[in-house]
Amino acid sequence: MAFTEEQLVRYSRHIILPEVGGKGQKKILNAKVLIVGAGGLGSPIALYLAAAGIGTIGIVDADAVDLSNLHRQIIHHSSDIGRPKVASAQAKIGLLNPDVRVVPYLENLTATNAIEIFNQFDVVVDGTDNFPAKFLINDAASFSGKPLVHGGIFRFEGQLFTILPHISACYRCVFPEPPPPGLIPTCQEAGVLGGLAGLIGTLQGTEALKLILGIGQPLTNRILRYDSLTTQFREIAIQPNPNCPLCGNHPTIQTLEVQGEVVCTIPPTVTNQSDE
Repeated sequence: MAFTEEQLVRYSRHIILPEVGGKGQKKILNAKVLIVGAGGLGSPIALYLAAAGIGTIGIVDADAVDLSNLHRQIIHHSSDIGRPKVASAQAKIGLLNPDVRVVPYLENLTATNAIEIFNQFDVVVDGTDNFPAKFLINDAASFSGKPLVHGGIFRFEGQLFTILPHISACYRCVFPEPPPPGLIPTCQEAGVLGGLAGLIGTLQGTEALKLILGIGQPLTNRILRYDSLTTQFREIAIQPNPNCPLCGNHPTIQTLEVQGEVVCTIPPTVTNQSDE
């Protein structure tokens, strides 16, 4: 494909990077990325991937925009209250970059539809805010063989890491099961600092671009945690768990299913880890 004059200007700061260049930008324009969740994390992920020129962006979200979303979900505006989040996000992406095709899924991701949806994309980015969704996304990415960029936020802390199915540690290698009921408050009870969502989501979008371009070192086998109160990053080394129920030597999970109650998404402890 040849760039138009407008594209040469729009993506000029990418193209002049030796690690990207014209070939890399063409990879971006041909790429298909699925974002699950159009909320606090999904908003910056979608905006930066659209600005970068990702050719097709899928967005899965069954919710409508609520006034309480707006302090962190920056893709939505006050005039969007009551509007489906996927429609709101699609409209903003269209205004930002007409090169991008948006595929909206106004539905919940389920054990029934996840594999079919994932198979249509190159990379999956997790922008959800609860454990049942995160375990489902992890499992579906493993079964479909799709790279996954995980992210989570809770009050003043955030985390992310990248998963290459059957190559690096998956979500279940670190957190084999959802936390017991009552251990972690719901998202409404816990709260979250708005700007934190922007930081973690932007890092997730950067990881997705690295995967598409095949550059740098993906955030695999290590969790990056950020504490906004101390302005400190902490990297935690992890490794594939041979006893993982999903990707271990003797997996016991053979089909998709939804697990756990809806609570916020950073567990208080991490197993299978060492500090770096």
